[in-house]
Amino acid sequence: MRTTLDLPDSLIIEAMKLTKMKTKTGLIKIALANLIEKEKIKNIKNIMGKLILILILML
Repeated sequence: MRTTLDLPDSLIIEAMKLTKMKTKTGLIKIALANLIEKEKIKNIKNIMGKLILILILML
């Protein structure tokens, strides 16, 4: 999907240096994949915390 983004040059430059990515497209793909992974982990931790609380309350 083609999308136009208005991103700060400083963020793109720093991210490309840190990741050694050669293209902006590759950089954005990696950034989105990392964001999705981070949010999934956060959701799993939230669910696990609720399950542990339920188990404790059941004792």
